[in-house]
Amino acid sequence: MKTLIGPFAQILPMTGLSLKGALHDEQLTVIEKGGVVVENGEIIAIAGYKTLLQKYPDCEIAFQDTPLVLLPGFIDCHTHICYDGSRNRDYAMRIAGKSYLEIARAGGGIWDSVTKTRIADLVTLTENTVARANRHLKEGVTTMEVKSGYGLNLESELKMLRAIQQAGLHTPATLISTCLAAHMKPRDYTGSEEAYLEWILTELLPVVQQEQLSNRVDIFIEETAFSAKAAAGFLQQAMQQGFVATVHADQFSTGGAEVAVNARALSADHLEASTEKEIALLANSDTVAVVLPGASLGLGMLYAPARRLLNAGACVAIASDWNPGSAPMGDLLIQAAVMSAAEKLSTAEVLAALTVRAAPALQLKDAGQLLAGYAADMQAYPTADYRDILYYQGKMKPSLVWKKGVLV
Repeated sequence: MKTLIGPFAQILPMTGLSLKGALHDEQLTVIEKGGVVVENGEIIAIAGYKTLLQKYPDCEIAFQDTPLVLLPGFIDCHTHICYDGSRNRDYAMRIAGKSYLEIARAGGGIWDSVTKTRIADLVTLTENTVARANRHLKEGVTTMEVKSGYGLNLESELKMLRAIQQAGLHTPATLISTCLAAHMKPRDYTGSEEAYLEWILTELLPVVQQEQLSNRVDIFIEETAFSAKAAAGFLQQAMQQGFVATVHADQFSTGGAEVAVNARALSADHLEASTEKEIALLANSDTVAVVLPGASLGLGMLYAPARRLLNAGACVAIASDWNPGSAPMGDLLIQAAVMSAAEKLSTAEVLAALTVRAAPALQLKDAGQLLAGYAADMQAYPTADYRDILYYQGKMKPSLVWKKGVLV
């Protein structure tokens, strides 16, 4: 049965926009007094409400009696929401002036989350992931990537990926898993970084593939994690095994973005340390530049150079990096809104970075736009003017969210 949802004061379908480079608000398509026809979780038509009433007279009507602005559901293409425990001690040390390395030496950092996540059972990790995914969904995020990487041994990495898979069955949100066993070399591993990466390739990834737990790999390229040289070899071999790649790149030092572009990774994420060289490389590639303002807020660092990336012609997506250490807030819209003021990003650039430009980072062909044939993943804000969404700096939340046409 077809359902006509509307009328909406404005619909921003996020269609007809270039995937790369700067965008102006005048380029946004805005359908005034619009409606959407949905059937079996899919968008059938989108147009003026009165036009759709005439064209689909037998439709069920889901009448909206207050002014609303309709957008595609947000896509968060970089999260770590499968974990156990808190790193509030790390945060207290950080805001008191301790450095990342000092915190790590005191038993904090990624290893602290690894220790807690290894102890947690599958049910706990699944429940934690579902709870965070549902909170994100309520805030308009209908699709989210979720990484492993707090296991760092065979049993715990598989436990995390199974928990993400299980969580996907218990939330309406779409969860896309990524194997981040190359988050750091575990402290209890005595071999070299090359030997650890070889272990991932020969022991872990074949099981991940066999159980169909993920088709994506990620690696953290940084002085505290893996070298650019070792990462390049790892990505090449993982891709030969049939995985697609993404990279934690240029967070504290450069080198990662270049590896990502050379490997033709789907995305290079972080980029706070990127210089003109890395910006040019990304702009001249199909690798999505994913900026993570939540990590800048959590670490008290400068934002990634989103404005310069866009001006150079890159495809820029904004993701939350929701994790227990550097980005515990996990509020995608607040982070994007605050970054837009600092980096001077237009409303069109921010909304595109959360929808249509985030989609290619996850190889999504039916999300990020409101278009016939696409999934009816939608969110409506309680306003008659789309500019209010960023104006209130993320405090205005969607009052209605639909996943595959179902109101959640």
